[in-house]
Amino acid sequence: MNYILFDGPYRNSLLPFTFTRPVADIRVGILTIREKWENYLGYTTTTLTEDYLEDKFPMVEMEENIMIDASFIPTKALVAKVKKLKKNEVIIIDDEVVAFYTTENQEEIDFENFKKVEFKEKLLQIKNTWDIFKLNGLAIQMDFELLTEHRKSEKISKTNNVLKPDNIFIEEGVKIEFATLNATDGPIYISKDAEIMEGSLIRGPFSLGAQSVIKMGAKIYGPTTIGPQCKVGGEINNSVIFGYSNKAHDGFLGNSVIGEWCNLGADTNNSNLKNNYAEVKLWSYESERFEKTGLQFCGLIMGDHSKCGINTMFNTGTVVGVSANIYGSNFPRNFIPSFSWGGAAGFTTFQMNKVNEVAQVVMSRRNIPYDEKEQKILEKVFELTQKYRNF
Repeated sequence: MNYILFDGPYRNSLLPFTFTRPVADIRVGILTIREKWENYLGYTTTTLTEDYLEDKFPMVEMEENIMIDASFIPTKALVAKVKKLKKNEVIIIDDEVVAFYTTENQEEIDFENFKKVEFKEKLLQIKNTWDIFKLNGLAIQMDFELLTEHRKSEKISKTNNVLKPDNIFIEEGVKIEFATLNATDGPIYISKDAEIMEGSLIRGPFSLGAQSVIKMGAKIYGPTTIGPQCKVGGEINNSVIFGYSNKAHDGFLGNSVIGEWCNLGADTNNSNLKNNYAEVKLWSYESERFEKTGLQFCGLIMGDHSKCGINTMFNTGTVVGVSANIYGSNFPRNFIPSFSWGGAAGFTTFQMNKVNEVAQVVMSRRNIPYDEKEQKILEKVFELTQKYRNF
């Protein structure tokens, strides 16, 4: 069977992350949503997404296909139902389409003519940017159970201080010495060739991606996910860093989501709680205004390729777009548009020729090419976000 993950109705509420990727490639828990589905299904998947993303994330359509809304986090029970779908059958939960069977020659989809497959299990669903950190603990637990089934962890060096070792899984090539790993409140998963330097304090639920590094003396509170090839230090609490990004120095990051190819300068801090303890509002690309989140704790949302200088201070509930470059004293505004250059004193536009230069250098350091596909995506995002840059 051919499985296709589609963006669904929440793509715009997941911007700025979905400017540069389909919903399926958002990381929450240990794995991206796509990786979760592929692990459960036992098949690779393709994507139905925005036209300008198709070169990098193509869709393969065959005679028979099962379409899956990528905002839903898979479970064994859901995947079993999905695999059994037949022609003109659909899984609907709370009036939302989860998955349906379609054929290549179906020109229109009318779910009134579909047979509805009953499914009552409660599912995790990523509808908003803050759901990524809010649901991260549950997602880490689910991924931990999926990835560790019938597998044996590498041994943990005796130099480490370990609580509840049966809730810790370490892949091959990992280096950990003289660190504290506390998995009492949730699992800890350390991926291949990662390193946790001496003096680091880690509380689960926690996931560290392949080839990532936690620097000496870091303090990390779960639920937190650090994606592949990241370098982090300082204090981190209930945050998700997608991958290839650095927060290598002291400073606090809390209740936040950081995209790929980002860099937080030394002693960058974000507030995650308002002084009056009020509900946090976040910029919404969907309504183009600040909207209530229902959260008391909410920090920094930062899109791919954005950077900030040393001692940057982010206020509670700040949204930074794609390829922004932020520096200077005092708090910058709570919504920083994509391709902004500046800080509290004001912004100018970060022009595409300079964006391309920086992306080329940054990605080449990880031996990943900044190719024509990547460049075209950023150029399109530059065009789409022009209306927000009223400097």
